[in-house]
Amino acid sequence: MPSAICPVCREVHDIGPEGVCPHCGGELESFANSDAYLKEMAPKIVEERKVAGIEGLVGGLEAVIINTEQDHQRAAVKGLLRTTGHSFAGAFLDHSLRTVVLSHKSSADILVRSRQGGGGPFTAYNGALKTRHLPSTRLETFVFRCRDLERYVGIQRERGVQFVQEDLVHTGTHSFIQTVPSTFTGNSIGFVEWHSPAREWRPDGSDELDWAHEKPDAPHLANIGMLDHTATRVRARDRDAAIIEFMHLTDYTFQFAVYVKHLNSITNVARLLPDDFAMVFTSGISPFSDDHPSGPTEGFIKNYGTRVHHMAFATERIENTFDALKADGMGFLLELVGSPDEGLKQTFSEASPDTLLVNEYIHRYGDFDGFFSKSNVGLLTAATAKQ
Repeated sequence: MPSAICPVCREVHDIGPEGVCPHCGGELESFANSDAYLKEMAPKIVEERKVAGIEGLVGGLEAVIINTEQDHQRAAVKGLLRTTGHSFAGAFLDHSLRTVVLSHKSSADILVRSRQGGGGPFTAYNGALKTRHLPSTRLETFVFRCRDLERYVGIQRERGVQFVQEDLVHTGTHSFIQTVPSTFTGNSIGFVEWHSPAREWRPDGSDELDWAHEKPDAPHLANIGMLDHTATRVRARDRDAAIIEFMHLTDYTFQFAVYVKHLNSITNVARLLPDDFAMVFTSGISPFSDDHPSGPTEGFIKNYGTRVHHMAFATERIENTFDALKADGMGFLLELVGSPDEGLKQTFSEASPDTLLVNEYIHRYGDFDGFFSKSNVGLLTAATAKQ
C-alpha cells in the first residue's frame, strides 16, 4: 500500500497521496525520505535546547547496556571478550539484575545484563520473527554523561519526556535514570552523573559475583579499540522522528546521510564531537512493501524489529585482526571492504547468537577526513541481507 506524508504535522499514513491528513487537515504528499526536513529542524532543535536550559548538560557515551537471556549471559560475555578489546571489570547482582561490566581505557563500557525475573519494558520490542526465541535480548540502553542530572530531568519532565524510574537512582558513586523505550527505535537513553572519579556501576546494596572472566591472551585483540558507533535500524516512516527525538534528549546533532538508492536504504549520522561515539540510524528511503524492492534494511526490520543492528569498533592493523578473528572461529557477512585510497576499511561479523548483535570493525586511515564512504556503506548494507 502506498504511503503519504502530511507536510504540516509530519504524520505518515498508509494511503495514497490524494486526500487530507486525518490529524491536522494538511494536504497529503507521496512519502519518501529526504534530508530537507532534518536539515531545517537540526538548528531549531539546538536553539530549543538552549532556550530550555539543557544544552551542554549531556556529554559523551559512558556505557551501552545489553540485556540477554539468563542462560546466555555467560556466553555473551565470553563472546565479547574474544571479539573486542574490552576486558572484564567486575560483576554484581542487585535485587533484579545480574550485571557484568566490560571496560576499555579509551571507550564507553559495555554492561551485559540479565533480568532475574524476566519481562521488563523492552519485551514488546523483541517479538519479531527472528527474535521471539530470545524475548529479553537486545542492546537496550545508551548511557550518556550528564553534569546536572536533577536539573536535566526536571526540565525534560516538563517537556513531556517519560522515564522508567520515578526518581533518580542515587548511589555513593553516581546518580542514574533512563527514559522509557522509544516507540521509534525500541532504545532507551540513560543518563549518569558521576560523584566519584571512579566509574563504578555497582548500586548500593548489591552483591559482588564471583564471575571473573579471563580475557583470551590473543595479540590481535589489542588492535580493537573504542566503540566508534552503533547503528539502529528504524522504519522509513520513523526516520525523521527517531533522529529528532534523540536530538531532543542529548547534545547530538544530525550531520549527514548516505543514500543507497538501489537498496532503498539511508545511513544517517548524528555526532557530538568529531572524535566521540557517533549514533547512526539506518532506515529505508521508502517503507516496506514486499521483500525484493524494500531492500535489506526494511527486510531486517521485518525479521528482527527495530533495534541496534551492530556495534562498530575502531580497529588498528585491520587486515591482521580480521584474519586472526576468522582463524579463531568468528564468521563474517563479507570480506574487508575499502582501501587506503578510499580512506577506510570495514567489515561486518555474523550476528552473535547470544546478543543478536553484529560487530563491525572499522579502520580510518590517517588522512581520511570523513566518517563513511558511499561505496562501503552500499556493500555493508547489502551484506545484511544474509541475516
